Amino acid sequence: MNLKPILEQHALWLADPSTGKRANLQGADLRWTDLREADLRWANLQGADLRWADLREADLQGADLRWANLRGADLDFSCWPLWCGSLDAVVDNRLKAQLAYHLLSLAPELREGPVLDLANTFHRIGTDVDKLEAQ
Repeated sequence: MNLKPILEQHALWLADPSTGKRANLQGADLRWTDLREADLRWANLQGADLRWADLREADLQGADLRWANLRGADLDFSCWPLWCGSLDAVVDNRLKAQLAYHLLSLAPELREGPVLDLANTFHRIGTDVDKLEAQ
């Protein structure tokens, strides 16, 4: 799939909805695709196969990720959409740990049990972040 024209049209649509076209990648096979720094705001990624895709620094604000498969995808420094469109995404333990770490960093009162254990498997522990301690 040639994503360049789709992303170009999407960029136009983001700047002015009367031009371009919103990216519709519903059900697309995007395994191993390099989407670093891609502006995917409000893109339709329902059911897309994003396994092992490189989404570092991608902007996924408002993107529809329902039923998207993100196992193994690299989402470091990306914008994860915190709305209903991401609730049914399929993720692996690496992303679960990353999201749990960020949650517990903001809510130390929740630091206990299995969520804390999961957060402490975050892949950056020992590099640039510290292990979380129970409160």
